[in-house]
Amino acid sequence: MMLQILKKQNFNLFEKLFIIKSLVAIFAIGLFAVNDKPVDGLNDEEFDKFMLGRSFFTIPWVEAPSVTTARDGLGPLFNANSCISCHASNGRGVLFNKDSFVSRSLIAKLSIKSNDSKEHQESLKYKGFVPNEVYGGQLSISAIHGVDFEGKIKVDFEEFETIFPDGEKQVLLKPKYSLESLNYGVMSQDTNVSYRLASTLYGMGLIELISNEDILKNVDENDSNNDGISARANYVYSNITKKEELGKYTWKAGVYSLKEQIASAAHNDMGLTTSIFPYENCTSVQKECNNAPKARDKIDLPDERLDAITFYLKNLKAYNPKFTQEYKDGLEIFEQISCAKCHISSFDTKKGFKVYPYSDFLLHDMGQELSDGKVEFKASEREWRTAPLWGLSLHEKINKEKPRLLHDGRARTFQEAILWHGGEAQNSKENYMNLPKEKREKLLKFLEEL
Repeated sequence: MMLQILKKQNFNLFEKLFIIKSLVAIFAIGLFAVNDKPVDGLNDEEFDKFMLGRSFFTIPWVEAPSVTTARDGLGPLFNANSCISCHASNGRGVLFNKDSFVSRSLIAKLSIKSNDSKEHQESLKYKGFVPNEVYGGQLSISAIHGVDFEGKIKVDFEEFETIFPDGEKQVLLKPKYSLESLNYGVMSQDTNVSYRLASTLYGMGLIELISNEDILKNVDENDSNNDGISARANYVYSNITKKEELGKYTWKAGVYSLKEQIASAAHNDMGLTTSIFPYENCTSVQKECNNAPKARDKIDLPDERLDAITFYLKNLKAYNPKFTQEYKDGLEIFEQISCAKCHISSFDTKKGFKVYPYSDFLLHDMGQELSDGKVEFKASEREWRTAPLWGLSLHEKINKEKPRLLHDGRARTFQEAILWHGGEAQNSKENYMNLPKEKREKLLKFLEEL
């Protein structure tokens, strides 16, 4: 069956041998850990496609030109050489690596304020923001030979203490991010930098099974029910459909579909061209980047391989509650303090089964403390898509450490994450702080099992 799918997709002999060897190696180290299982019900051909997608998700890419044409085309500018570098075992990214340096999982998004010029208006329409003229829309921390990387990310923390009404104390970390080793000159003063940590990939395929109608019925832009929560939809330009669509993916719901999100990550994080983003990620002033050697194939990640990666992520097993008494007790508190108004526990899918994302996939104002200063299509500087909570329990199993939470990884625990909530979530945070310690612990235990 594997040979059948390879024949259908017109790979050359070397590519076929390379992929088969990659798959053999994957089997040798144990492909299906608890965090890497496909959904039930795949037929043989679908299973092979799942495997093929996993291989391209896992293998490192190399710079061009290379004899390994199945995986050349890395860069010229990039952050990582494989998907798994930022999404270890499909989980959430780590803020620091084992050597205590800032991990590749943390990226720096760059933008400037629009001057209302025609060029800027076009950028806002099709990209959702205006990129920096020299460094583009995302800082690249690595580059191929002969090309200078753009810069490095540095992070320090300022500690401050929050005291609960019952006297419990919690130290919070306020990040102080900065950029250093900038190789293309000083960053313009009007540049806004938004730091984003790689999200878990579990359940991403299931998001597309939730109808737009079911998501949009939770929109309450003018807070008509006076509960202090005004959910908004983000409408974004799709490079696939060539029109405005409902955004569902990324931290600010700035991407329409899973395939488009994968193509965007391949382009911005690894410098891989696709049919969706067919141009190199170089700005006009980066001459060495523009003149760098090209891959033999016009497109680094052709549609058949992009589709295979999409199929792989779409068919990963996702979280399902165990519905224990402990779960039910925690959910009751979760609902009692109004967390569930944004982190909606479940949706019915188009295929008739229920999923449990703990998100409404809509935008909410989270207060000035969590503002990243970046506009993304309809999303304001203070707005974020409700982060899905499913799959977070897997992080500790995978990385042997608790996940760093929120968009920039500042929160070390669920309690810290809750205490950073402001804006529309201010009341929920205060409700949590006023809970008896026993109930707070029950709620945290519930979150840790999601």
